[in-house]
Amino acid sequence: MFTKSQQNGIFLLVLIIIILQAIYFFADFSSETNSEALSQEEIEAFQAQIDSIKQARAEADSVKIFPFNPNYITDFKGYTLGMSVAEIDKLQQFREENKWINSAEDFQRVTGVSDSLLEAISPYFKFPDWVIEAEKKKTIAQPKTRFEVSDLNKAEAEDLQKISGIGEVLANRIVNYRTKIGGFRGEIQLKDIYGLNYETREKLQQQFKVFKDEELGLININKAKVLDLVAVPYIKYELAREIIDYRQLHEEINSFEELSKIESFPSDKIDRIQLYLSLN
Repeated sequence: MFTKSQQNGIFLLVLIIIILQAIYFFADFSSETNSEALSQEEIEAFQAQIDSIKQARAEADSVKIFPFNPNYITDFKGYTLGMSVAEIDKLQQFREENKWINSAEDFQRVTGVSDSLLEAISPYFKFPDWVIEAEKKKTIAQPKTRFEVSDLNKAEAEDLQKISGIGEVLANRIVNYRTKIGGFRGEIQLKDIYGLNYETREKLQQQFKVFKDEELGLININKAKVLDLVAVPYIKYELAREIIDYRQLHEEINSFEELSKIESFPSDKIDRIQLYLSLN
């Protein structure tokens, strides 16, 4: 089994050989005074070989994920999944202590992978049946604690520090970010807070919610001007111009997913951007 770098080298070598063959034939034909240029059939044959190499390269670069137990991720497996070296090392160090990953939450807590990566790979996690049953029983047996829910947009830094895992620095970071964007429109925007991991965010959302404000209207993306779109925290001037240009070219934007066709559009934040926009 070749490594990815070896596969890249092989593809590059084959492609160079084909190109050299093409150069050789062109040179050979041009050196003969009575020779004719390459026929269309020969040119198409060379192009077919090059297209074949490109297709094989694309297939090799795409990695198909099969269900796996995250406790046994190797360096190579972690690399193909998109994990960093530090994240893989944390997992392996955890396992060397004879500890086990029993859920997606455990995996993120131990490795520190991002929410986006966890969301992409956790559906493929496969745990033994006894682990799954144990987690179900734990969930059922665990008494549900009732919390008095407070308004996240009115919470002070001191209030946030009452949540396990949130210290002074992180609490101030949440408050400062809230001020920067003009108030949270949804708890999902907590994903933008650097250092606020999945587990702590879940605890925070149990006690703090964003209460809907009827006065905060949505911007109609099919009628908005550049300055209207710039008012959205995630949209800068250049992106606003691109959205307007795209809308004018296609006459109308019919879905938020359509925005991902714009090259510079931050598709990973579309769930937060939707909090500010409407289609009609």
